[in-house]
Amino acid sequence: MAGSSLTSKGAFRTVTLWLIWGWLLIFALLPNILVIAVSFLTRDTSDFISLPVTIDSYLRLLDPLYFEVFAHSLWMAGITTVLCLLLGYPFAWLVSRVHLRWQPLLMLLLILPFWTNSLVRVYALKLLLATNGLINKALLAIGIIETPINMLYTQGAVIVGLTYLLFPFMVLPLYAVFTDLRDDMLLASQDLGASRRQTFWHIVLPLTTPGIISGVLLVLLPAMGMFYVADILGGSRNLLVGNIIKNQFLDARDWPFGAAASVLLTLAMAVLLLAYRASSKRIGKTDFNEVA
Repeated sequence: MAGSSLTSKGAFRTVTLWLIWGWLLIFALLPNILVIAVSFLTRDTSDFISLPVTIDSYLRLLDPLYFEVFAHSLWMAGITTVLCLLLGYPFAWLVSRVHLRWQPLLMLLLILPFWTNSLVRVYALKLLLATNGLINKALLAIGIIETPINMLYTQGAVIVGLTYLLFPFMVLPLYAVFTDLRDDMLLASQDLGASRRQTFWHIVLPLTTPGIISGVLLVLLPAMGMFYVADILGGSRNLLVGNIIKNQFLDARDWPFGAAASVLLTLAMAVLLLAYRASSKRIGKTDFNEVA
């Protein structure tokens, strides 16, 4: 009886592992391999792609026009990441410090917007930021402004939309590292005469670095790819890398160039993952005396 139970558990584990690996192979690894392969092919007006193999698509990324779009996209994504970090770091700290009974409720309120489609939320934000939207109407009614403020179709509107959508992705990994932060380290630092600033700089910040990098991973690159936010809130003057990729695949029908831009984002993700891994190893090898 016991032998058959162990056999069934082993079979279930094997099937589960095969399903997981099969899913990752078909829906994660294989599509990325296809994108990389397409990026080295030639554009074809009838079949989308054709031989010969070339690196022209990657050379086009060096064009000043596209470089400017990439730089502008990175700038907006960087500002979004910084805003999410500045807002999310103290938020995650405060949530981790409240009574354990209230923490699940606060985290539920944080992820509650995920129950609504992000596209719907962006359109709702558009109604708030429009010239005749709720914000301008409220400010006019109060008498703070005399004419409506042009908030929509600006760089600021795109950054607000990205921050609104991606803020939870910064908070969740930070909350995880804050809940694992040992209180005895903070108490020992205070007993040794360290000020709050010194405790934060030498204890809290180094130990929460993996959470910061995880949050940056979950915010920076997705912010560069959310083309619909730029389309709805930013207009044609505030493009993201995602807009270039979308336009190349759907409008220009230049699949190799769109794939090359996608590969560039993937490489950026790989660099950030390496930074996260190095940071995690460093924290894992650091004992309390080294941190203090």
